[in-house]
Amino acid sequence: MADGASPGPIRRFYRVFRWVVLAVMVVVILLVLKKSPPPVVQSDPAAKQRLQAKLEALDKARSAGEPHALKMEEAELNSWLGSNLALAPMAAETATAPTSPPAPTTEPTIEEVRSTVRDVKLDLLEDSLRAYVLFNFHGQDLSLLLEGRLRVEAGYLRFDPTGGKLGSLPLPQATLDSAVRRLFDSPENRHKFHLPAEIKDIGVRNGELVVSYR
Repeated sequence: MADGASPGPIRRFYRVFRWVVLAVMVVVILLVLKKSPPPVVQSDPAAKQRLQAKLEALDKARSAGEPHALKMEEAELNSWLGSNLALAPMAAETATAPTSPPAPTTEPTIEEVRSTVRDVKLDLLEDSLRAYVLFNFHGQDLSLLLEGRLRVEAGYLRFDPTGGKLGSLPLPQATLDSAVRRLFDSPENRHKFHLPAEIKDIGVRNGELVVSYR
């Protein structure tokens, strides 16, 4: 090519493509860092007491050998989560002690996932649920929004995702399926999703979480 001649079409395309890729990467990072707003879940100060009464009735029916099922409303379920999940402290509480990333493994364990979770909210829909999770990733709080259906298969709890977002970035269905399958089926985690033999099914029915017993 002679001095001063304009670059060829391939070189021009490469220059433009390079900037397009950079712009796309910036947009993706911004979408990931922009946390999705948490769902507005039902709240009721009496939810904890109602759930306790349901659990006591469940024990009585089980002792009497009667058919029984546990139905949890959204407020009751989130109250139970708040009382039983050991969540990591919020970022402001750990500003002086940043979280170290876990040692690399083939698959994340439930303990490693739980150790980074700041907040969990569950929104019960007609026949599915929407889970909002705020977690810490290398010192940065990110949000994950997952929607899907619960079911029981061969004595194990399963989750079939139907949609999700990392921050404000929608996740492809193939990515969701792969991530959930790896989490639920990995040898490190699989036994944690094994249900007691007396549990027949778990699912969302008419906006309630229903646990059916044999």
